[in-house]
Amino acid sequence: MHRIMFVCHGNICRSTMAEFVMKHIVKSRGREKDFVIDSTATSLEEIGNDTHPGTKQKLRQEGIPFSRRAARRITRNDCENFDLIIVMDQENLWGLHRLFGNDYDDKIHLLLEYAPSNHSEVADPWYTGNFDATYEDVLAGCLGLWDKLD
Repeated sequence: MHRIMFVCHGNICRSTMAEFVMKHIVKSRGREKDFVIDSTATSLEEIGNDTHPGTKQKLRQEGIPFSRRAARRITRNDCENFDLIIVMDQENLWGLHRLFGNDYDDKIHLLLEYAPSNHSEVADPWYTGNFDATYEDVLAGCLGLWDKLD
């Protein structure tokens, strides 16, 4: 069983996109019972809010199913129970260290560590407005992660 937690700042754009993309990859390969995939935030800013409309629109455009959800902040229990904690950028890494120190460093990775990319961070479409670029990075990272875990 692979337990993967995707993390971004607010848990409404990037981490939810990665959660649904990875679930789609796993399901399309008939392996959904071998994975637990979730997403969370490092901040409290969006707690309770559903996925950002721009993320939903991009997922619809790509034919990736998603469901209504409520943003939530990562907990120590999440860190204990998940094998991998995948962050989108250095700010998310800093947020995890602020919350938990170095307790889970062996589990924490940047998503684009798994992608053949010329940059190391998934840009936040909350600020860029570019959900297409974010999707391309998320997809590349998730496919690379799948290749590593399969």
